[in-house]
Amino acid sequence: MRALRVGLRDRLDRPVPRAARLLLGLVLFALGLAVLVRADLGLDPWTVLSDGLRRVTGLTLGQLTLVTSFVLLLLWFPLRERPGAGTLANAVVVGPVLDLGLLVLPPVEPLALRGGMLVGAVLLVAAGTGLYVGAGWGPGPRDGIMTGLARRGVPLPLARAGIELTVLAVGWSLGGSVGLGTVVFALSIGPLVGLALPRLALDPPPGAAPGRPPGRRRRWRRLPSG
Repeated sequence: MRALRVGLRDRLDRPVPRAARLLLGLVLFALGLAVLVRADLGLDPWTVLSDGLRRVTGLTLGQLTLVTSFVLLLLWFPLRERPGAGTLANAVVVGPVLDLGLLVLPPVEPLALRGGMLVGAVLLVAAGTGLYVGAGWGPGPRDGIMTGLARRGVPLPLARAGIELTVLAVGWSLGGSVGLGTVVFALSIGPLVGLALPRLALDPPPGAAPGRPPGRRRRWRRLPSG
């Protein structure tokens, strides 16, 4: 019970800065995905799935991201995962901002510019993840599936790899865009989020018990990106 009270106190501490970080993080995350799409060098696994479904359904990437988020939330119930405010915000914010970003950003042709956009996209996604996860209000819908499986004995790296490879394979089979950008994203996003989280997350609340920061950092490392 004491651990539950401490966790609740952490989540309710400084709600305005937490909400600001959450919203900014989700916007940066979605804009990073939009930049990745416009780079046209290959997408991250979940957007590959949305891209493949887009070719079948005719819906936009943002609409499919929104629909996929709520479908995944239904899978949280058998896994007994509990969504937070950040989880729901992730589900409703990322898709519309992704579509808005694609409306604003024009397609580009020069390969060098597209390569720079790929690097910028990965950095934006990493920074956005650090902010919205660091707000402490819950992981995204996709993250919760992985952590839910991990709580039931599946090693987290195996859960993450299995889900993302499955998503990637389904998206690719439907015609989703896979390329060099997919590989760059997969290899770099984990280490970059690992660097971003400790720097962008809120500090522990005043009066936190000694040793709390290391414990929180260990929990953060369990959260996958995306």
